Amino acid sequence: MNSEPAAGIASENPVPDDITSRGSKTWGLAFGFWTLLALSYALVSGLSSISEGHEPAWLRGLTWNLADFYLWMLLVPGIGWLGRQGTVRGWPRFLALQVPASVGVALAQTLLQLLIFWSVCGPGRMPVHSLAGFVSMEFAYKFQQGLVTYWVILVVLRGLESRRHLRGERLRNAQLETQLAQSQLQALRMQLQPHFLFNTLNAISALALADPLQARLMIARLSDFLRLTLEERHAPQVPLSRELDFLSCYLDIQQVRFQDRLSTELDVADDTLAAAVPNLILQPLVENALRHGLQDKPGAGILRVSTRRDGAQLQLRVDDDGLGLPPQGAPEGIGLGNTRSRLRMLFGDSARLELTPLAGGGTRAEVRLPFIRYVA
Repeated sequence: MNSEPAAGIASENPVPDDITSRGSKTWGLAFGFWTLLALSYALVSGLSSISEGHEPAWLRGLTWNLADFYLWMLLVPGIGWLGRQGTVRGWPRFLALQVPASVGVALAQTLLQLLIFWSVCGPGRMPVHSLAGFVSMEFAYKFQQGLVTYWVILVVLRGLESRRHLRGERLRNAQLETQLAQSQLQALRMQLQPHFLFNTLNAISALALADPLQARLMIARLSDFLRLTLEERHAPQVPLSRELDFLSCYLDIQQVRFQDRLSTELDVADDTLAAAVPNLILQPLVENALRHGLQDKPGAGILRVSTRRDGAQLQLRVDDDGLGLPPQGAPEGIGLGNTRSRLRMLFGDSARLELTPLAGGGTRAEVRLPFIRYVA
């Protein structure tokens, strides 16, 4: 008991560290990206000067480009914040905000870049030879470039934001679908368990006067079975080995009821024991075989349960040598109906339940579903 709070504290503490680590990694990647761009532009500028026969001004080119791209790196969070404003109010208001914002940001970035460049290289060392030429050519070109850069960054950030929202929406939808499936499965289990319980209690009631000792034994077996089902009440799937434990308890109950009129055979392949199967998938099939195949059969009957792996599928079979299927078709009671619904919810079209007559008499109930190894 004392270890639980400590475990809870240990699981909560790393969260701020994870956030800090992610933030540091993001800024590190951004710094590397913008630095690489600045260095590549400075290199291209220097090589271009050499090809034209001029002496390359490496410090000037490097300062100019580093100031340019580092300023945009610092402006990206602000552009992202501006991009999130007014998006839910339609395009007119969005553009009414972004157009003046782009002009203001481009102008501020251009002036700050010029200030940094002059501070490092001096006022006389500009990309062009005169102040008038700089204002008429370089400043206008740089300002236009700033506008384009702003809108490119804005579009990229909005695209990433939309992708993030879409991914989050898909995750929420998947979680809702999972919760819905679990709720539906729980509802089906609430239908199935009372159905089985009432049938068993009716059998106990019939034995109470005729054979009190057997009735008490049946109650003890029922208690074991309910204990097992309650232990797994929240699990939509269990390993096949666990499912066979449920089935053994159920067959013990039915053995008391049928006495020497029932013989059971289990043929379980070892490589299927770890397979994940829907909780209580075999019990309704066995109950259907007993109720509609063996209960009214004169003399003793045999019930066979077998499991096999067939490639990527798991095969579960319940055979009986009882009365067989009626001419009008197999009866679809609560147990079989719920079994089909659960298979459909868990596996879609990848699983099926079929009832077929056996050549020597009797019925086979076969379930095929994807073979998935159970992970606790």
